[in-house]
Amino acid sequence: MALAIAPIPPPFHNLPGTIGSYNRMHRLLTLPNEHNNIAQLKQIHAQVLRTGHPQSLFLFSRILHFSSSLNLHYAFRLFEQIVNPNSFMWNTMIKACSRSIDSKEYAILLYFKMLQQETLTPLPDNRTYPFVLKACAYLFALIEGQQIQAHIMKLGLDSDVYINNSLIHLYASCGCLEQATKVFDQMPARSLVSLNVMIDTLVQFGQFEKALVQFHEIQRGFFEPDGYTMQSIISACAGLNALSLGMWAHAYVLRNCDVSISHDVLVNSCLLDMYCKCGSLDFAQQLFERMPRRDITSYNSMILGFALHGKAKASIEYFEQMIRTESFTPNSITFIGLLSACNHRGMVDEGRKYFEMMVKDCHIKPQLEHYGGMVNLLSRNGLIDEALDFVCNMPMRPDPVIWRCLLDACWKKNASITLSEEVARQVLESGGHTCSGVYVLLSRVYASAKRWDDVGLVRKLMTDKGITKEPGCSSIEIDGVNHEFFAGDTSHPQTKQIYRVLDVIEGRLESVGYRPDFSEATMVDEINDGRKNWLRLHSERLAIAFGLLSMKERMPIRVFKNLRVCNDCHEVAKLISRVFNVEIIVRDRARFHHFKDGSCSCMDYW
Repeated sequence: MALAIAPIPPPFHNLPGTIGSYNRMHRLLTLPNEHNNIAQLKQIHAQVLRTGHPQSLFLFSRILHFSSSLNLHYAFRLFEQIVNPNSFMWNTMIKACSRSIDSKEYAILLYFKMLQQETLTPLPDNRTYPFVLKACAYLFALIEGQQIQAHIMKLGLDSDVYINNSLIHLYASCGCLEQATKVFDQMPARSLVSLNVMIDTLVQFGQFEKALVQFHEIQRGFFEPDGYTMQSIISACAGLNALSLGMWAHAYVLRNCDVSISHDVLVNSCLLDMYCKCGSLDFAQQLFERMPRRDITSYNSMILGFALHGKAKASIEYFEQMIRTESFTPNSITFIGLLSACNHRGMVDEGRKYFEMMVKDCHIKPQLEHYGGMVNLLSRNGLIDEALDFVCNMPMRPDPVIWRCLLDACWKKNASITLSEEVARQVLESGGHTCSGVYVLLSRVYASAKRWDDVGLVRKLMTDKGITKEPGCSSIEIDGVNHEFFAGDTSHPQTKQIYRVLDVIEGRLESVGYRPDFSEATMVDEINDGRKNWLRLHSERLAIAFGLLSMKERMPIRVFKNLRVCNDCHEVAKLISRVFNVEIIVRDRARFHHFKDGSCSCMDYW
């Protein structure tokens, strides 16, 4: 195969005089396709040093510009030889460092070194700050970023839209939503990038409704949403569990956006994630099959989505398709999805296989999420000793979530009180002392052993520490409006009708043999009638009753709950789906449950 080789330029000593040499070097350094060879740049650098041409400062700046993208170490050596570098040269080096993977801290150091020059003739300008702030954001250098903002204001550059965009990104990266919002609100002028950065910031902080409000600002202005805008908006819909809003966003992309956006793989991956999180797995599958192009993120969205819905077989099938048909290399997120799929189906051997594949075949270093997935998988299947060995051999300190998984398994598998107390102590020592979950689980351990005095002590301890049990909250979307219910809620405008539906449900269920399961009703032993009344007022039952009251016939009822669904409510949802001939989809803290014809997709393993 013949290679097209550019003609070799004549050696510099054959060029006629200094002017010819300068013209030749100037031409080389201004042509866009002739600066990709570091050896040639070094040759030009040497010629500049020999000739000492009056325009050598300009040539140095061009050499520095090109070498900074080819060989940063060489660029630094060149920069250090320049006696009085101008602003362009400082900015070139700061920009190169901010874009380098392992030299971002030098961007900040260069900026402060620039300020320390005896004569501040090369003052930082509006091109300096976006790059140094980018480095601060990457390094979470909040204090340095705040100092730099003070310099920006002192120089009167605080109205620059590019600088302000970078400041918003900095504060968002450092977890300072209030400061990011303040910068945005005070901007005299904004661009689409400004709105995109702010919308993305709000989504990161879970302020999904505010993100949608900002999107309406775009619609009212003179900006056309781009792919970045739609990714954030679709993610906001997923965060709100708002299927109708997500479908609206999807329709907006198809009708109002350029085809490059509707075919964009990242936008479509966000749509996949949204449909999975909003309980519409069928829509996600249809979209996936119609995507003109897929990548590892698309497959990860489907693997995680199937896992979330308890469809482990489908997760594994998509994984096999990804590596065999598409030849994509799995990454860390892929294995989080696979371990989650195995976890929701109790597939211990498969979970071990994929963990070993991740480490030995893919050479991926396990993160806390991978270890947590394995500990949860083992402990839920009664392999508590093996799970404890796994925890002890972790290279990092277990977090409270991992210890709570073990404590939950100790309660469900009737482990010894001594072991349960030790695990509870580990939860508290690892930072979980402010969470009510550990106290509730420990009280259930004592209740299972009929140690009612200890149950009372746990409740007293919670009271003394000011810790209250997290209230159950369930939401349901009806005609685009989200309705929230708490346990025992009477605040809804249709409370009377909802409670009448609850009475009808209770009567119909008792006629088919329903008997309440009190095992998770309360933390203390109470009279059965009181516990029965409390069970029927759990938030998900109120939401389901409202769904039966308000949803059109044959439409699935989708409920989202903040806590794990209890045994009794799980059984009730199965019976309602059969007696009332309705499909019920419940997303609890851990996963989706699809109730239909009297059975659940989790097969009573959750």
